[in-house]
Amino acid sequence: MKFSRAEEDRLDVNITPLIDVVFLLLIFFMVTTTFNQQAELRVDLPEASSEEQALEIIPIEITIDPSGAYFVNGQSLAKSSATALFQALKKVVGDDKDKSVIIRADATTPHQAVVTAMDTVSKVGVSKLSIATSKPK
Repeated sequence: MKFSRAEEDRLDVNITPLIDVVFLLLIFFMVTTTFNQQAELRVDLPEASSEEQALEIIPIEITIDPSGAYFVNGQSLAKSSATALFQALKKVVGDDKDKSVIIRADATTPHQAVVTAMDTVSKVGVSKLSIATSKPK
């Protein structure tokens, strides 16, 4: 007696719809992605045989102590006012408006004293102004 085996039904997973979905997602992301195109300008600088000369420009220092008193290049002012600071800066700057000014203010200095110094530097006509800071410890 010959027993016949029941034929096993082969279970096939049809991956065609899966491939279709993956391709549709790929096309969707390709179409909707924006590429950031930044234009870069490459410049080849000319060469020169002469060496760069360092210009020694000594900046003018305005120091403000915790009480709001002004010092110009280490010299204290007779009166701590905007007018006295203006006169001292006018004397130091003279006709050279290309000089730079560094304001060194104490951390506890009143904000108004720093703003007054910045305003006075502007009135003198100096446009190069920087505020000195220190690195945190």
